[in-house]
Amino acid sequence: MATLRGSRAWTRRQFLVRSVSSLTIASLAKPHLSRAADRPQIAGGIQSGDISDGSAVIWARADRPARMQVECSTVESFKTIIASASGDALPDADLTSKLLLNDLPLGQDIFYRVRFDDIATGLAGESRVGHFRTAPAAGQSISFLWSGDTAGQGWGIDVSRGGYRSYRTMLDNRPDFFIHSGDHIYADCAIPAEQKLPNGETWRNIVTEEKSEVAHTLAQFRGNYRYNHLDEHFRAFHAEVPMFAQWDDHEVTNDWSPIGSYDEAGYENDGTPRLVARARRAFFDFIPIRDIGARKGRVYRKIAYGPLLDVFMIDMRSYRDESWNKSDDHRGWILGAEQLAWLKRELAASRATWKVIAADLPIGLISLDAIALGDGPPDRREHEIADLLSSIKRAGIRNIVWLTADMHYTAAHYYDPNKAQFQDFDPFWEFVSGPLHAGTWGPGELDDTFGPVAMYQRGCNPAQGDNLAPCFGLQFFGRVGIDGATGVMRVTLKDVDNRDLWSVDIVPQPQVPRSVVAQHS
Repeated sequence: MATLRGSRAWTRRQFLVRSVSSLTIASLAKPHLSRAADRPQIAGGIQSGDISDGSAVIWARADRPARMQVECSTVESFKTIIASASGDALPDADLTSKLLLNDLPLGQDIFYRVRFDDIATGLAGESRVGHFRTAPAAGQSISFLWSGDTAGQGWGIDVSRGGYRSYRTMLDNRPDFFIHSGDHIYADCAIPAEQKLPNGETWRNIVTEEKSEVAHTLAQFRGNYRYNHLDEHFRAFHAEVPMFAQWDDHEVTNDWSPIGSYDEAGYENDGTPRLVARARRAFFDFIPIRDIGARKGRVYRKIAYGPLLDVFMIDMRSYRDESWNKSDDHRGWILGAEQLAWLKRELAASRATWKVIAADLPIGLISLDAIALGDGPPDRREHEIADLLSSIKRAGIRNIVWLTADMHYTAAHYYDPNKAQFQDFDPFWEFVSGPLHAGTWGPGELDDTFGPVAMYQRGCNPAQGDNLAPCFGLQFFGRVGIDGATGVMRVTLKDVDNRDLWSVDIVPQPQVPRSVVAQHS
C-alpha cells in the first residue's frame, strides 16, 4: 500500500504535478481522445477507512490496469490541495488500489478526489469525490455507527425492494465513521435469482457468476466483494463514511478456524489452509484497511480517534483453537496468547476517555462457535475472557464498551459481577446490532458465567421464524454519540427505518491514578 505525507503548503513539485495534470485534462478535449472507452473507469465505488490521528486509507478499483490518483482538500471545490498520492491498480490485486495518506489536519472534513490514469497512454479517466472527517481535536463531539452481516442467507440485491436499504438509512445519520463488525460477504452462501418469501411473494436478486456458488477460488472471493458494489446505497454510503473493518467467519466459510477449514486445494507451506489464504487476500484487496508493517494480513489493531476514543479492532477467528468450543481437556482460546497480550497492553496504555472493543462475537450469548457454553464457572475459551476482564480491573482501566454484530438481532447486555459465576471484573456494557442485510433470527440465550443481563433485545418472534428476509424491517445497526464537552456516551439501537428502538447514556468514570492501581495490584 503506497503512502504519502500530506502537506499544508504548495511545493514546487506539487505545482508542476498539478500543471502537468491540467495539460493532460486539456488534451482530453481533442475529439479523437475524448471517447469514454479510451479512458479508465472506476469499477464500483470508492472507499476510505482506518481514519486515525491525521491519516486515512483511500481505496478504489479500476476497469483495466491503471494508476490511481488521489487528491485531498478541506474544501469541496478542491481550490487548495493538501495531500496527493498515486498507486497502481494491477491484475494481481484484481485492479484494486489502496493509498495511505498522512499528516492530514485534525478535526477537519476532508474531500478526496479519485481517478485512474491509463498506464500505457496516460489518459485520465473519470473523477469521483468522496468525504471523510479526520480524528477530532479536544472538545469535539464524535458520532459513529456499527453493524455487520451483508448479503447473507441468499438475500442479495432486490432493486424493486430498495436494495441494501440499511446503508441508505445509515448515511442519513451522517456519522463520522462506521465499524463493520464482520461478515462483509457470505462467501459460503450463493445468491440465487429468486427466493420465496413467507407471505407468498418472490424476492428477486441481481445475480453474478461469482455469486452463483460457494466461493473456493480467489476470483470467487473477490467476486463476493464486487457484488456489494452493485448496490447504489452501498456505494453512496462508503463514498461519504469511512469504515473501520474487521472480519468474522463468512468472509471465509461458516464457523471457520485456522486449522479446521480447508478444501481440496490443501495448505500453504506455513500450514495455512489455501481457502483461508485466498479469503484473506480478497479481504485485504477490497477493504480499506491498512497493512500493519511486517505483519501483513493482520486484522487486529488499534485505531486512535482523538482524545475521547480509542477503538480496538479484535480478531476472534484467525487465532482460535478450533472451529467448535468443545474439548475434554477444558482448554481453549479465541484470541490467542499474542493478541491477548497485545490487547491488555494497549488498553493499559490508552489515554482516551473511552475504549471501544469492536468484537467479532458476543461474550455471553451461548454458541458452540463462540465463547459462552452455558451457566457455570469459566470453561475453555471463557478462561481467556476471564483473564482479560480481571486484568482490566487490576489495571484500573475504566470506560470500556464492547460492540459486536454476528447474531442477526439487536440487544443491550449489562455484565454485572454480582450476578456472575466469575466475579473478578468491573461492570461493563456490550451492545449487539445487525444484520445490515441478511436473514434475521430471534434473540439467543445468555449464560451466567459473567453475569450478562439483557436490558433490551429485538429480533424475530416465534411466529415469524428464523431467517426472516430484509424486507420485513428487522434489520439493525447501532449509533454511538460521545459529547465533546461532558464525555457522556449515548448508545442507541436503531432499525432500517431509522427508528430509535432503545438508548442509554453512559457517564465516563474518572481514571484510577496509576499509583493507586500499583498499591492494590
